[in-house]
Amino acid sequence: MNCIACIEYIIVALMIISAILSVEWRDLLAAAVGMAAVSLFASILFFFLQAPDVAMTEAAIGAALSGAVFIFAIKRSYRYETEEEEKPGWWVRW
Repeated sequence: MNCIACIEYIIVALMIISAILSVEWRDLLAAAVGMAAVSLFASILFFFLQAPDVAMTEAAIGAALSGAVFIFAIKRSYRYETEEEEKPGWWVRW
């Protein structure tokens, strides 16, 4: 197993962790940033898989444009978050 394969496994693990965290987070802004991180890690993975055109498209549209649209929509919405005591996520209860 070479060094590139190790880096690819680390990137896939970071993608999975970012996806799980963005689903579990209660704050919508943090979840949108988490989804942009998943897309950014996917673009890095595409670059390592010798697909630079797909990597650039994923970085531009998936990470930058979609992340900006999500963040803009969350900032424009009038959401009221309650100050409830937040229960720990499922990974803490293990």
